[in-house]
Amino acid sequence: MGLDFYRFSLSWSRILPTGYANVVSKDGIQYYNVLLDELEKNNIQPFVTLYHWDHPQVFQDLGGWTNEAMVDFFGDYARIVFKKLGHRIKLFATINEPYEVCRQGYYFGAFAPGLQLGRHAEYLCTHNIIKAHARAYHIYNDEFRTEQNGKIGIVLNTYFYYSKYKNDTVSNEIAFQFSFGRYANPIFSKVGDYPANVKQRIAENSHFEGLPRSRLPKFSKKWIDYIKNTFDFIGLNHYTSYLVEPTLPSNKTVYENDDGIIYSQDESWPKTSSKWLRAVPQGMLDTLRKIKEDYGNPPLYITENGVSDTGTLDDTQRIEYLYSYMKATLTAIKSYGCNVEGYIIWSLLDNFEWDRGYSEKFGLIHIDFNHPNRTRTPKKSVTWLSNVARTRKLQPVSINNV
Repeated sequence: MGLDFYRFSLSWSRILPTGYANVVSKDGIQYYNVLLDELEKNNIQPFVTLYHWDHPQVFQDLGGWTNEAMVDFFGDYARIVFKKLGHRIKLFATINEPYEVCRQGYYFGAFAPGLQLGRHAEYLCTHNIIKAHARAYHIYNDEFRTEQNGKIGIVLNTYFYYSKYKNDTVSNEIAFQFSFGRYANPIFSKVGDYPANVKQRIAENSHFEGLPRSRLPKFSKKWIDYIKNTFDFIGLNHYTSYLVEPTLPSNKTVYENDDGIIYSQDESWPKTSSKWLRAVPQGMLDTLRKIKEDYGNPPLYITENGVSDTGTLDDTQRIEYLYSYMKATLTAIKSYGCNVEGYIIWSLLDNFEWDRGYSEKFGLIHIDFNHPNRTRTPKKSVTWLSNVARTRKLQPVSINNV
């Protein structure tokens, strides 16, 4: 395919089978060394995520990301990875989509660990996972950077939010800060800490419910300074956009919806095989511009962007989607100076899509899950993308390129 880097994640339990850093699996380390050997032979640079939503069960039994002890445990794991594999890897991401880990894992229960513990748990998760990112960054920066000379950041996801009504100039900003800013602001902003409007709304709603304090924990000054500027780059996962409008508060909705926002999508936006995903390439451009404006134009990798299909090999819609989103990205770079350094498609293979199982096919390569060998077959988009990679130019969507 002519691609020059490959993003994959590590399994904490494969490397530390008991969870703790005193037992390191030689077989687990060797598993990743074999993969890194193959990438090196083919001149493909690895882009490695330390945590993509799986951690040892022993830590989940202690409360998972609602327990602050995870900060130390994650730091121990990160140190082992840097020590054993870091000399072979130049791009590390600490955590993939912490917003989804906390929201879907501890509030809605749709993703691992599948818990529905309310907003208290979601915000405890947020608090601890941001601390854990900072801990891993400082370990790399203080102990390994001089020798290994790599880069480390975090992968955050967001939609772009457009106000449904022209006279509403508030809802889009609230939605962005609750989803993206809640994790980005402590790390990438000049002042650190959570966004002011996030802190205010959660505190007000907590008071409204009669709670003695805000459900959102507070960072101490020491932690604010420790977390701030813990990045060499930002990873962005972006797929689609949403319309937003305010909802009227009530005893029922306040607790369920601290942001006070109703989300929908414009019926005119092109549909895809995923109900939640409509093609809105303008949203990619606007997201990149927003990050530049709010956070000082940090180096940025688009770490996930893609669309699902119905299982067909003739994935023309994927080509059209990728073309439009890549074009929007190029506009962000050339016309607005956004500091985009790389672009990664989700995903190479059809894979397990969490609560949607294998029903949504995001892969460039089809997998026959009914065949014992899980036969791989390239889809039409592979030819198009190979031309893009080979020429380093965005190829038109035409029969000549597919």
